[in-house]
Amino acid sequence: MDKAIRSNIRQAIAAEAGLLTELALRSKGYWGYDAEFLQDCRIDLTLTPEFLASSPVFLIEEQGRIAGFYSLEGRGTEVELLHLFVEPWAIRRGFGGRLFRHAVETARASGFEQLVIGSDPYALEFYEAMGARRVGHVASIVRPGRMLPLLHYPLRSSQHNPSSAV
Repeated sequence: MDKAIRSNIRQAIAAEAGLLTELALRSKGYWGYDAEFLQDCRIDLTLTPEFLASSPVFLIEEQGRIAGFYSLEGRGTEVELLHLFVEPWAIRRGFGGRLFRHAVETARASGFEQLVIGSDPYALEFYEAMGARRVGHVASIVRPGRMLPLLHYPLRSSQHNPSSAV
């Protein structure tokens, strides 16, 4: 399905911060979270123009419409996938896979050795299908006591080739 997508991946610009924040909230809402939980998530999912100007944030467009985006934050040999969201209309159409593979290549090109993912429970299956391995859990910063799956994706291993993943 991925090959049929006529899309473009490019770096996001600071002026798109609000659009990407709202996209992230719509994407999270797709999974049936209630309005109160989504409001609690707003702070964590808010992208600022300053963040976009200083961090690797890439978006995917189809026919001029933003279909999704991701962001990375590195420290040492590890880089964290902070965000990977697609519009509800784009879910299960290959956009997430294209963004993930782009994130892996971006992280590799920057010299990182491992991609770390604190996943929403509904995204766990996607990340595992992409080749990430669950290594434990991490506390949610949105709700005390809520634990999220923690995954690792080695960037230096020849056994993980994102171009061959789903």
